[in-house]
Amino acid sequence: MLLATDLDGTFLGGESEARLSLYQTIAAHPDIKLAYISGRSLEAILPLLSDPTLPQPDYIVADVGASLYLGDSLQPIQPLQNEIDSRWPGESRIASAMQRFPDVVRQDEPQLRRCSYYCPPERATDEALVALARELDCEMLYSAERYLDFLPKGVNKGSSLRKLIEWLGIDEGEVLVAGDTMNDLAMLTAGFKSVCVGGSEPKLLEQTQNQTRVMHAEKPGCAGIIEAFAHFGFLGARGVAAENRRDETQTGKAELVMVYHRLPYEEYRVDGKIQRRRPTSPNGIIPTLLSFFADQRGSWIAWSIYEEGEEEEKFVTHTSVDAKQYPLLTAARVPLTKVQVDTFYKRFSKEAFWPTLHTFWERAHFREDDWEVYCEVNRAFAERTAEEAAEGALIWIHDYNLWMVPAYLREMRPDLRIAFFHHTYFPSADVFNVLPWRREIIGSLLQCDYVAFHIPRQVENFVDVARGVVPLTTLSRQSCAPRFLTYGCAVGLETMTTAVDTGSRVVRLGAHPVGLDLNRIRNALDQEGASSRMAELRQEFEGVKLILSVERLDYTKGILEKLQAYELLLDENPELRGKVTLVSICVPAAREMTIYNELQTQIEQTIGHINGRFADVGWTPVQFYFRGFPFEEVVAWYAMADVMWITPLRDGLNLVAKEFAATQGMTQGCGVLVLSEFAGAAAELKGAVLTNPHDLHDLARTCYLGLNLPRAEAEARLRQLNDIVSYNDIRRWGDEFIAAIQGQEPEGTESPANPTTDLV
Repeated sequence: MLLATDLDGTFLGGESEARLSLYQTIAAHPDIKLAYISGRSLEAILPLLSDPTLPQPDYIVADVGASLYLGDSLQPIQPLQNEIDSRWPGESRIASAMQRFPDVVRQDEPQLRRCSYYCPPERATDEALVALARELDCEMLYSAERYLDFLPKGVNKGSSLRKLIEWLGIDEGEVLVAGDTMNDLAMLTAGFKSVCVGGSEPKLLEQTQNQTRVMHAEKPGCAGIIEAFAHFGFLGARGVAAENRRDETQTGKAELVMVYHRLPYEEYRVDGKIQRRRPTSPNGIIPTLLSFFADQRGSWIAWSIYEEGEEEEKFVTHTSVDAKQYPLLTAARVPLTKVQVDTFYKRFSKEAFWPTLHTFWERAHFREDDWEVYCEVNRAFAERTAEEAAEGALIWIHDYNLWMVPAYLREMRPDLRIAFFHHTYFPSADVFNVLPWRREIIGSLLQCDYVAFHIPRQVENFVDVARGVVPLTTLSRQSCAPRFLTYGCAVGLETMTTAVDTGSRVVRLGAHPVGLDLNRIRNALDQEGASSRMAELRQEFEGVKLILSVERLDYTKGILEKLQAYELLLDENPELRGKVTLVSICVPAAREMTIYNELQTQIEQTIGHINGRFADVGWTPVQFYFRGFPFEEVVAWYAMADVMWITPLRDGLNLVAKEFAATQGMTQGCGVLVLSEFAGAAAELKGAVLTNPHDLHDLARTCYLGLNLPRAEAEARLRQLNDIVSYNDIRRWGDEFIAAIQGQEPEGTESPANPTTDLV
């Protein structure tokens, strides 16, 4: 069958339960074809195509019948469109003629092959206006006591729908038409089975009163269409109600569901059997997220790889996490093959999304088949989440690997509260919009109740991107000061949007920079290995200032640019030779990540070049460690550094900068943090010396400044940094995020006192 429906007041109208029931019925029946028949232009319909909860149309008849498109490609349907185009006198001719009616005002909305006006009822019957339509050889259509449309001669919703059905070769008896205003009259009276949904325009009901094939429904919007399905016998005896899949969904018991790509423990295989252990590379986020399950029932959704040949039905979906400490928490494992993980995470996420997010879109590789795997995995995560969540549960989804989960989840479980935290940088619209799937991604994120990022700049970038996908109304904004820098760095911002209305949902927004697990640093410093290593380093670098750089191997980290700036520093300041050493600790990428091989070669060649130029007996300008160190050794390096040189070209936050500040604070140091102003942390860490990593001269200049900063100023800057990272720790990050989702103000939200002098 074909459902040909008006949008506003009809297919987009009615109670949420009725909409969900109808939409899920259409999704469950691929044989139901859907046509949007709208007064909107295609441009105004595009935002609906980004809404993942709406069934996507097979055909679109827009501009009150003047424009016809294929739903998948959005290309005009030829030759139907050619015939209409030949009848259109042109927008400029009509607009010029209408200047003689100054009280009839042109609508400021997208229009093609039609001219639309706001017209008072008394003017709509004016003989002069009717005569003008005849003179222009146009159709004149008036609806809702307000809207006047000039259309090509003989064109309306009914005539275009009739031609579409003839072109498709569909039996008239298999068509259901739905509408609610007078501009739907022509299609409701075109001879098809039709329904005027509840709340329709009185004149429309009057005009269709004696039409035998037109039903007047009692309920509005989608509920009225459902009435018509039953009245005309579509879908047989079962009707629509049996297709409501939510009735078949068994809700779980979890009050809080954490949706994260990693399990809160590590899995490894011994003789083909899965064994568990604590994470060998712990970070502060996982223990913090776990802490929210101390006194409430919850589930942790993450993937687990099952081997080829292993029967999926024997896969253990649920395991305990820590029966003693978290007795109410269950790990709900999503079974993925190694091929799925390699495609969705290691290849697609890192080769398509990662470079785009970090503004290196020219490095991105977009593959449609990879996107299909990505969506397949995201749907699996959503299905598991829907099964685990209790009625009205809180869902906390993490990062870009799971962008599409909100879309699938909202469709399955509209009762849930969905929150999303974006851990990586979110770029501006001119960068993000290169993604072929930007509409689907933004449409999915706008299904959340709360979306948060590290800093305000990333929030505003998201809002700008979303405005290019759907019409948004800003509901509230707030000042970014005093928590964040405003004009002091590249990622600073004065005010931030905190809530938007999409027309169907209010989405609240927030900035929550992730904090540190300070106990992890204290414990590392307390270990015997850390203190002995500090003593060794103190002796090794006696009389030499230590510049430290710690990062992963990635083109976003600006490693190569930093090395080039270091060479410039030694060139321009020969007195530093033999007096400074750059120690670079670079953690390799996973073995499968071959995209970094060329970068590694360039880095090694540059280091060889610098050491070849400047090295002397007893002095090596650059010491490069291409491996990860135990954390207690890393904090020893932090404690001994005179300058911490962190220069990513783009970074969502950068926890290394915070780890350095906290370590120096705990060891009464006075090291200087020289930080890229393109790192998210730059907006928060007042006290850092900010630098532009895209400018080699500025990199060299600020590094030199850090090496020569007076001790009193270095100590003042470090106190400021330490106050910030100590106060805004990982626990406060989690508490503030949960409080924001629940619409509460967390306890103690005041900012720490900052020195009166800005040291930026």
